[in-house]
Amino acid sequence: MKTAETIITYVFGLVYLIFGLNFFFGFIPLPELEGRAAEFMGAVAGSGFMVSVKIVEIVVALMLLLNIKRPLAWLLILPVSVNIMMYDVFLMGTVTPPAALVFILNWFMVYRMRENYSCLFK
Repeated sequence: MKTAETIITYVFGLVYLIFGLNFFFGFIPLPELEGRAAEFMGAVAGSGFMVSVKIVEIVVALMLLLNIKRPLAWLLILPVSVNIMMYDVFLMGTVTPPAALVFILNWFMVYRMRENYSCLFK
């Protein structure tokens, strides 16, 4: 199981690092959005909120990749993973495999590190 956790950690870190950096440098073209998703992203992008989310993604990705307080990193990225899933469900009307995978793997890693969070529930 340790090998699987290591692979999950590095893949997760790389994915968030790549997409976090892509927001600032635009090296991966993203599809055009339509309908409610376009309205939502227009409002979010116009507020500057996405800049803070992408900075969190990059910082957490580096924490995961460099083995810096990984239990904290998994908790910090959890709201982002939940929001990716919620975006798919409520705005796109479906659950895409990448969103489901990110959501499930993030929860799995939080569960695997649950002993690190015991002080939060006392």
